[in-house]
Amino acid sequence: MANLFSPLTLKSITIKNRIAVSPMCQYSSQDGFANDWHLVHLGSRAVGGAGLVIAEATAVSPEGRITPDDIGLWKEEHIAMWQRINAFIEEHGAVPGVQLAHAGRKASHSSPWKGAKPLTIAEGGWQTVAPSPIPFSEGEPAPQELTLEGIQKVISDFRAAAERALEAGFKVIEIHAAHGYLLHEFYSPLSNKRTDNYGGTFENRIRLLLEVTENIKAVWPAEYPLIVRISATDWTEGGWTGEDSINLAKVLKTQGIDLVDCSTGGNVPGAKIPVGPLYQVQFAESIKKEAGIMTGAVGMITTAQEAETIVATGQADIVLLARELLRDPYFPMHAALELGYEHTWPSQYERAKPRKA
Repeated sequence: MANLFSPLTLKSITIKNRIAVSPMCQYSSQDGFANDWHLVHLGSRAVGGAGLVIAEATAVSPEGRITPDDIGLWKEEHIAMWQRINAFIEEHGAVPGVQLAHAGRKASHSSPWKGAKPLTIAEGGWQTVAPSPIPFSEGEPAPQELTLEGIQKVISDFRAAAERALEAGFKVIEIHAAHGYLLHEFYSPLSNKRTDNYGGTFENRIRLLLEVTENIKAVWPAEYPLIVRISATDWTEGGWTGEDSINLAKVLKTQGIDLVDCSTGGNVPGAKIPVGPLYQVQFAESIKKEAGIMTGAVGMITTAQEAETIVATGQADIVLLARELLRDPYFPMHAALELGYEHTWPSQYERAKPRKA
């Protein structure tokens, strides 16, 4: 049996294989509502055989969106369409997950194909917030430094979104603390220059992530998994490091986090990132080994054999695929054939399944 197709149990949830759909922004919503695009996009990956389907960065508040086209869970009206989507995902044997997010200083931009530029209030943008009033890149408007009251609102927004996620039928929550968004901005010394209890020391800079985690746990069933995506390094001198990530993972484990999804970068422009096949797997491996917590590997994993090797050698417990699943929603079916695993195809597609000689 291919290791990639062995089940993975997180608390009471068993994922049928080690292939997950990584959260990928679609920039295709209006007022945060999911729609038929999301049903087809996420549903086709479930039909294609992925074990875990994680919906894109889902804003916990309107000001937490990257763009006006982002999806959300900041009001009750968002729930109904998510229920439809998640029922379809489960009907086809996958587990539905959601990535709850706040974009921080990287919010209020136009979507990639609309220029990815900062938006003014007149253009439909809004005031961004961050741990410190430092813009992401030169020439961008400075974010507003979050007050203690503002921090409490962020925490409450994550908690309320988690409650809605449960009602919407999600079985896994991923807290987005990576890629230069708000929670990453707080734990990285490059973007956090605060002098209060949320800045300065390592313990202070991770405080917001831990408080968000605790508040989500208060409303999220104990039997359902809770995972965290981090940027394991800033790839920049003076920034967050792999060793910091190991130490953070140890703390998250004590908080009952089930798995750390290990990405990197995104917090400062111009970072020298050695992008290439499997370039982030090293962090999933070191965190798993040193912190004793399950990890997910993500980033330029494009072949069945790469994914199989990651799981088989214990570098990570699950592989999250992004662009490769955009290119091929049926990657899991094709990977199973390549690895010699007898994968069940949907009945509607069975006639097209290649037969053994």
